[in-house]
Amino acid sequence: MSAPAPTAARPTDVSPALRGVMVASGGALGLLSILALVRAATGIAPTAPAAHDVAVAVHLMSVLPAIPLGLYILLTRKGGARHRLLGKVWMALMASTAISAFFIRVLNHGSLSWIHIFVPVTLVAAWVAIAAARAGDIPRHRRRLVAMFLGAMVIPGLFAFTPGRVMAIWAFG
Repeated sequence: MSAPAPTAARPTDVSPALRGVMVASGGALGLLSILALVRAATGIAPTAPAAHDVAVAVHLMSVLPAIPLGLYILLTRKGGARHRLLGKVWMALMASTAISAFFIRVLNHGSLSWIHIFVPVTLVAAWVAIAAARAGDIPRHRRRLVAMFLGAMVIPGLFAFTPGRVMAIWAFG
């Protein structure tokens, strides 16, 4: 019995350079998040008053599992039942993250700030990505989700570690 033939790269896969960017940025965001959570859970981190806000709690509970899940989905085999199920879970987490973010206004005295632009961006990107997949336009689906991972999760996620934000307080004190 011969060994199975090596499978060629699927045309819907991302380039090695883009994989590297996703792993590096998603990995950095994930590690910073773990640092913040461990410091908060062990009592090492100072108290972040905004962490007691319901919208912040929902936001964190939605986005934190979405980081590794999104990276996993983008880097593993596509098209099967597992991919579709995990994709639905990830989309629900991202929608919850975006909607809860709309209600987080502690940094701008109760008003929306520039970072709230990611709320409609995330929701529209999710809609377009789902529509593309349903229409069979897998290259567009892939582009939208890679852009959504980087532009609606990683970039705003890194801003969560700027001074005064909950994750920054927990991670760096």
